[in-house]
Amino acid sequence: MAPVTLPDHDSERCRVIRDTFARIGDKWSLLVIVTLSHGPLRFTALKLGLEGISQRMLTLTLRRLEADGLIRRTVYAEVPPRVDYELTDSGRSLIVPVTALADWAVEHHAALEAVH
Repeated sequence: MAPVTLPDHDSERCRVIRDTFARIGDKWSLLVIVTLSHGPLRFTALKLGLEGISQRMLTLTLRRLEADGLIRRTVYAEVPPRVDYELTDSGRSLIVPVTALADWAVEHHAALEAVH
């Protein structure tokens, strides 16, 4: 049986979706986006809102989301220095789909767990 091939635009669409999900679909990125959807937060407040995340993992996740243009890091010249994290316009555009996915996860969690 010959392999199924998709038209070029379908394979390109699949690649784009796969690449995007690889960037934001990890364990913490979507949770950071949901947490920041309520407004800017300092690192410590963000960490408290993400139960189970280590300081190092939060730092790496924030750096990656900032590099991807989804969050903005603002440093204030105070003693001690204050740093706030907030969603960019691009990051805010993710709130509706990410919240819908989070709601779906909560609604279907028990059914998914029952299978395993």
